[in-house]
Amino acid sequence: MKRFILGGALAAVLALPALAADYTIMAPAGPGGGWDQTARTMQDALQKEGISGSVQVQNVPGAGGTVGLAQFAASTAGKADQLIVGGYVMVGAILTNNSPVTLKDITPVARLTGEAVAIVVPAASPLQTIGDLVEALKADPGAVSWAGGSAGGVDHITVGLLAKAAGVDPTRINYVAFSGGGEALAAILGNQVTAGISGVGEFLPQVQAGTMRLLAVSSDARLPGVDAPTLAESGYDVVVQNWRMVAAAPGLSEADRAAVLADIEKMAQSATWKEALATKGWADTYLAGDAFAAQLDKEIAATEAVLRDIGLVK
Repeated sequence: MKRFILGGALAAVLALPALAADYTIMAPAGPGGGWDQTARTMQDALQKEGISGSVQVQNVPGAGGTVGLAQFAASTAGKADQLIVGGYVMVGAILTNNSPVTLKDITPVARLTGEAVAIVVPAASPLQTIGDLVEALKADPGAVSWAGGSAGGVDHITVGLLAKAAGVDPTRINYVAFSGGGEALAAILGNQVTAGISGVGEFLPQVQAGTMRLLAVSSDARLPGVDAPTLAESGYDVVVQNWRMVAAAPGLSEADRAAVLADIEKMAQSATWKEALATKGWADTYLAGDAFAAQLDKEIAATEAVLRDIGLVK
C-alpha cells in the first residue's frame, strides 16, 4: 500500500510542468547602450512570455566588454542560469585589447539582432550633411572628434572605414571611446564632440526630439521611417551592420546547453520579442547553436582583417 501511495505521488510530481528557469544576464557595459538595451529587452520577453520565472540584469562595464567577459568566464563555469550579451563590438575589443579571455572561453548560444550604425551631430552643429562632416575630416582629421563605443568596436571600425573611403588616413581619426551609450550621448548633447556614432535605435529618440541631426546610416539601403541617406548612396563605400548575441557559461552539460538554447529560441519567436524588435528598429538576424558558432568564427576572422586594414590591430 505504501509503495502504491509513493508511486502515485511520484507520478503526480513528474506530471507537473517544469519550473521556468531563473536567469542572470550580464550586460558587459554601462546602462543605456545597445548591450544594456538587449539584456533588458531579453529580461522583459523571457518574463512576460513565462519562459523564465525571474531574470536579473547585471551591468559590468569596461574595455569593450572584455572586463565583463573575463569576470563571466571565470565565475560561471557549469552554471546554466548565467547568460551574457555581446556582439561585433566585443569581437573588436578582444582583438584590439589583446584580451587573454576570448569568446572561445564561453558558450555561444545565438545571434539575436542586427542594427545599422548612425552618424549624428548636435542640433546646433553647422554641419548639415555627411558631406560637410567628411570635408571637415579631410581638412583636419584630428579636429573632428567622434564619440562612440569602445575602441575597436563597430563604431570605431565604421569611422575608420569612412575615413579610408574618403581618402583620409584612418589612423589619424580622433575617436573618443565611451564604455556606455549614456556617456556618449551626454558628450554629444553637451557639444563636447563634433559627431557621434552608434546604433540607429540609440539615437532616434534624440533625433525625433530635435536635439540631434542624423547625417547618415551604415545600412545597404535606406531604413524605413528613418530620414537619412546611407553612406553608400552618399558616395562612401561603407556598409556595416552591428550584430548582437547571447552566450552562456563555459562547461555546460549537453542537457543544460540544450535547455538554454530552447529557452532563447522560444524568446526569439515570441510576440513580445518581435514587437520589441519592430519598436527599436532592430533586424531579426536569429541564428543559433552550431550554425551560429561556425558563423562566429568567420566574423572573428573578418573583423581581424578589417582592424588590420584600418590600423587598429598590428
